[in-house]
Amino acid sequence: MSGTAFDPLALTRIADFARTLSRLHQAARRRPIDDDQIDREFNAVCLSIWGYTTDDLSDDLFSDTDHTFLDGLDEARARIFAAEQGYDLVDDEGMLTDWWGFCWLILAEKRGLLTPENRAAARAAIEEKYLNAPNVIGVIVGR
Repeated sequence: MSGTAFDPLALTRIADFARTLSRLHQAARRRPIDDDQIDREFNAVCLSIWGYTTDDLSDDLFSDTDHTFLDGLDEARARIFAAEQGYDLVDDEGMLTDWWGFCWLILAEKRGLLTPENRAAARAAIEEKYLNAPNVIGVIVGR
């Protein structure tokens, strides 16, 4: 029987970076949590691991095949895909809540999309979108 074996000690355990994010998701089951707070913490986790966030990439950088792959992921496939790339998507409670977003960045890393040029283009597109919105006179970007 052939298969892929993974050494759990060789995997980057995303949960080790996502403790605060996991606590926010747990708290959200009991009381309202601001989505922006969860987004900020998700971005902090991504920055800690990859140095990039999903805001640093445009959907257009991914092929149609990549989009189909990401859209077709379930927890089991995501766990295998992440492990094949050297990441673990599981914490003590099971799959991380934000596993899909982490897979997005894992695939971006695999495709070589995590570049300063792609970050600058994605950020410029976000700023342009906001500047074109009614009642917006400026965009303040925190890094």
